[in-house]
Amino acid sequence: MTAIPFNVNDEKLRKTFFDLHVADCMAGLTEHVHPLLGKMTPQHMIEHLVWTFECSTGRLELPCRTPENLIERVKRILYDTRPLPHDYKNPLFGEDPPPCRFSTLTDAKAALLGEIFRFIDHFHKQPDAVHVHPIFGPLGAEEWYRAQFKHCYHHLQQFGLIGQFGNILS
Repeated sequence: MTAIPFNVNDEKLRKTFFDLHVADCMAGLTEHVHPLLGKMTPQHMIEHLVWTFECSTGRLELPCRTPENLIERVKRILYDTRPLPHDYKNPLFGEDPPPCRFSTLTDAKAALLGEIFRFIDHFHKQPDAVHVHPIFGPLGAEEWYRAQFKHCYHHLQQFGLIGQFGNILS
């Protein structure tokens, strides 16, 4: 397991996380790794992350399901220095993960790394781009980086691939 600090407010940490840490953590993920919580398989988790990166660059467009009057309150999560709760259930998903899109975990991992590269490149070339998050509403580059950092960190913890300094999962 890799110990990485959790600080959503540290821009340099967020950049390093996507440039290096996600790929390093994924290297230890095999089909035989069981989640510490939830029903996702390793491939489901990776494909779920692919999906969110597709939303972040506008490749996949979904409406926001949060009522407009609650958006600003919900967005506060993106600035909160705590990781997502382990028992967090996304209201957009049912009880069971959807069917896999990719034929293998290796293919899904490659797709995720490609989407992360696309995400970084997209906001480098279009720093003012705004895309709709299905829960948080319209987000610009910084807020998408925050959302993706919290989301990826959460799912890497789900499979015991990452832990916080001083709060390492066993």
